Amino acid sequence: MEFRDNEAIYLQIAEHVSDNILTGKWHAEQRLPSVRELAIELEVNPNTVMRSYEFLQKQEVIYNKRGLGFFVAPDADKMVKAYKKERFLKQELPEVFRTMVLLGIKFEDIQKRYEQYTK
Repeated sequence: MEFRDNEAIYLQIAEHVSDNILTGKWHAEQRLPSVRELAIELEVNPNTVMRSYEFLQKQEVIYNKRGLGFFVAPDADKMVKAYKKERFLKQELPEVFRTMVLLGIKFEDIQKRYEQYTK
């Protein structure tokens, strides 16, 4: 995994875990890789992975079974979608709008591209 400079690594790892849930790689009630396993796989400090897991646990995406590890929550996909949607609308969309205004891109242009993309 290649990390971006503009965002904390633990958030990028949380996004990686969330993406695995949304794409169906990890299912509800499935055990996640241990902190140590994921740290080795991603070549990061285990404390960073633990911070990611704690963040996701606070978001109710995963939960901890003491002595067994972390597991995907039953409604994890819904929680991830809600979090990502809110983040997109508050952080990323304003930047898209700013770029559209600067470049003179009309909503109709975007709508055509969106329709092509979703086909």
